[in-house]
Amino acid sequence: MTPEEVATFERCIAVGGVVLFPADTVYGLATEPDSREGVERLYRLKGRAPDTPAAVMFFDLELALAALPELGPRTRDAVERLLPGALTLLVPNPARRYPLACGPEPERLGLRVPLLEGELAPLAAVSWPVLQSSANRSGEPDASRIADVDEQLRAGVDMILDGGDLPGTPSTVVDLGPYERDGSWGLVRAGAIPREAVLRCLR
Repeated sequence: MTPEEVATFERCIAVGGVVLFPADTVYGLATEPDSREGVERLYRLKGRAPDTPAAVMFFDLELALAALPELGPRTRDAVERLLPGALTLLVPNPARRYPLACGPEPERLGLRVPLLEGELAPLAAVSWPVLQSSANRSGEPDASRIADVDEQLRAGVDMILDGGDLPGTPSTVVDLGPYERDGSWGLVRAGAIPREAVLRCLR
């Protein structure tokens, strides 16, 4: 992956294109979070209901925190301890930012900041957040290689960014909704990061 490819990725996202791209877990689909046309195309490619929540991914933690200034101090501290990494954090969204990603719960947002190392390191230069979801048809396995992605799905995107072989386990999903109030949290989906590792960070 070259810096030129990453710059093209960013330009494609900026105009509402849909990109097949690598994360630190599995391959995903990405589009501009506020582009209704892009989001609808992404969901059609997946065969997914349009009101299903997705995550917003930032490629830099500081950019993510700057974009969500309403996060309370305890929640912000937890985000800084947990990310970047193979986690999706469900955080309060009182300003109702990125509504197309939130589905029926506009005051809750899925937040991703991947750990970008090795082949993926050039992606850290991306300054544009993306709405992202795994690059598979709904109910089908996650893809750790471009070749594992459904052929029709590959044909339907505007750009494919190849990051080589990925770990293949999706992100762990952690609900930080009540964390600001009382320090409690929940494991919504087991994934790449074990519950014990999350617990150690949040103690």
